[in-house]
Amino acid sequence: MRFRTRLMLVLLTVVILSQLATGAAFLRATQNDIIVKGNQRLEVGANVFQQLLSARGDQLGNNIAILADDFGFKSAVSTQDNETLYSVLANHGTRANADIVLLTDLDGRVLAGSHHARDSAMPFPQLFERANLNGSAVGVVVTEGEPYEFALLPVRAPHLIGWVGMGFLINETVTSEIKALTGLDVSIVTYQQGRISSLSSSHPEALALTLINDNSEQLQNGDYSLTGQMTPDDEYLSYSSMLYAGGNAQTHVLLQLSRNELLGAYRSLRWQLLGIVALILIATAVVAMWSARSISRPLMALASAAKRIGRGERVDDLASGTRHSETGQLASTLLTMQDEIAKREAVLHYQSRHDLLTDLPNRICAEEEIERAIAAGSAFILMRLAINNFRDIKDTFGYALGDNVLVTLAKRLHQLESGRRSAYRLDGDELLLMHVDIETDADWRRPLFAALSAPIHLDRSPITPSLSIGEVHFPDHGDSTQLLLRRADIALDMAKRQRCIHQRYQQGQDELHQRQLTLIRDLKRAVDNGELWMAYQPKVNTRTGRVNQCEALMRWQHPTLGFIPPDEFIALAERSGQIGMLTNWMLSHICEQLARWKQRDYHLSVAVNLSTSDVMDPGLCQRIAALLKQYQLGARQLSVEVTESAMMQDVEVATRTLLELGRMGLSIAIDDYGTGYSSLAQIKRLPVNELKIDKSFVLALDTQADDFTIVRSTIEMGHSLGLKVVAEGVENRASAELLSEVGCDHLQGYWIAKPMPSDALPAWLDAFETLSLPTPGLPV
Repeated sequence: MRFRTRLMLVLLTVVILSQLATGAAFLRATQNDIIVKGNQRLEVGANVFQQLLSARGDQLGNNIAILADDFGFKSAVSTQDNETLYSVLANHGTRANADIVLLTDLDGRVLAGSHHARDSAMPFPQLFERANLNGSAVGVVVTEGEPYEFALLPVRAPHLIGWVGMGFLINETVTSEIKALTGLDVSIVTYQQGRISSLSSSHPEALALTLINDNSEQLQNGDYSLTGQMTPDDEYLSYSSMLYAGGNAQTHVLLQLSRNELLGAYRSLRWQLLGIVALILIATAVVAMWSARSISRPLMALASAAKRIGRGERVDDLASGTRHSETGQLASTLLTMQDEIAKREAVLHYQSRHDLLTDLPNRICAEEEIERAIAAGSAFILMRLAINNFRDIKDTFGYALGDNVLVTLAKRLHQLESGRRSAYRLDGDELLLMHVDIETDADWRRPLFAALSAPIHLDRSPITPSLSIGEVHFPDHGDSTQLLLRRADIALDMAKRQRCIHQRYQQGQDELHQRQLTLIRDLKRAVDNGELWMAYQPKVNTRTGRVNQCEALMRWQHPTLGFIPPDEFIALAERSGQIGMLTNWMLSHICEQLARWKQRDYHLSVAVNLSTSDVMDPGLCQRIAALLKQYQLGARQLSVEVTESAMMQDVEVATRTLLELGRMGLSIAIDDYGTGYSSLAQIKRLPVNELKIDKSFVLALDTQADDFTIVRSTIEMGHSLGLKVVAEGVENRASAELLSEVGCDHLQGYWIAKPMPSDALPAWLDAFETLSLPTPGLPV
């Protein structure tokens, strides 16, 4: 919605709401005032009705007083001359326009009357009681279901000899007179035993019955109400009052004021007010349209200019009113903001494409430059550089000085830049050098490596940076940016592993890298899908010639790549952090298999290989203890083999883990002894039970005198330390006999048995014949 339309709608909405609120409040106040005045009018009508009844009661009292003073009437009462009494009562009642006459004795027994039998009980006991108390009484009574205004006075001669009373019927004559006096509609209703026995109203009979029925419950409850408001369904404002209540009869008067009569002037005023509001709204709409247009025109121009600035267009001038007006100031601010945005965008664009620390172009810029070079088809070289042991430099000299090394190398690369070379920082400690036009200078690497490797003086301490560089060529090593960068990273990784400064990518290395990624990705699936299995290689005791130990070796049959050597996938598991998952699976599987063999009466001890990560795991001992308890195995049924390199990773942590395993009762062997860096002092500290001589010293034992000398010395040393010695890689009987002669405790190798599945080992054990080996004699 346009600003002009919104502004106009806002102005109109404000005016409409204010006018509606004012009009509604005014009309509401007027209506309430009219209703209040109507209520007052009803109260006045009720007073007039009471005064009319009182006046007619006084008139009756005067006529009765004349009758009570008549000598002939008194004589007739005294003598109880019935004919005279009836004649006198009838004549006086006719003259007084009375509808009912009555004469009683002192006890209230009827002596004569127009509506009651002689000797009947007083029909109006409440009025009679009040007359005895006050000397006379006037009030409304009900007889034969009809209401009467009745006056009761004493007859004295000179003493009280009786009571005489007259009354007139409260009917349409009374209601017509009240309506003529007040202009109000009047209904007089009498209920006897819950039903209407008499109804006199100024309304038509059908309407009167409807109105009475609408108020029936309120009237019969003996209440009176003054309605203070009218709902849209109310046709009358009503006022009710009880005239009589006694026995099973009630008489009520209901005064009503017509809605049309009451609100007639209000309706006229409402239409006049609506007309005034309509005129105001029309005038307001015209003013709002003019105001919205005059206000929005410069704002729309500014909005259009802001959109152009947002699209990157340059806006030089804005025609938006006087310079010192609000819109003029806004236009000036907008132009200033445009300049500031342009400066900030330039800074942000530079920062987004450059490294904040080294000020070299970053990875985004490098990828764009490589894309352009590939599109141009020019041959170029990418060199991916990394600082070896960069974290150690930071830990030793501090992060600030470590960053200084990186900044210094970046400056050196920047100084080496020319039209043919460009340097970039990828991330962390990795830099990238792009060299084009490679045909012109075949020996450009030598001065480059020399310049980068020159010592750097940090806080008066010279540091010679150790670099690893991976190199790829376009188009020989790839035709896309990501492929070239990945293969440069592979070459860099090879340079780090080979501890050389420079390594060029070799065909097939990427495929090997992809294979490694595939194996790392599929390791979890291999555990879940049962692709892993354990092979067991027996060990022979040279003294008994029997087998009571095996080494557990993990195997992986990949569904697409086939058999995966354990050296390959275990190393990948250690690098990817999945070795713990494999170890947990291996320990659980081996303990379950030991329990099965135990049930079949094969009592074997199985050695498991632990990696560096396993030895550093603080929860390893608890898991092994839980598995032994779960499968009800003895600690001697499980032994562990740890390589020297695993122990040397963190000697203190490895020592704590192995000591805990030793306290649990597990046998511990140092695997591949002779190829690592362990010392006799470290071996002495550890709870080691066995030494396993690496197969590289055993394979050619029968032909290589040096290997024999090393093996014999190792066996002598192990026995001197109280350790048993195991030789792996026994491939022939000659080697086995030599090892037995020099005192080797256990033999393991293909000459004895290849690693086999768990279900094949029992049959092999049953078929195995005890080996007969020479008695140890330690020959020279």
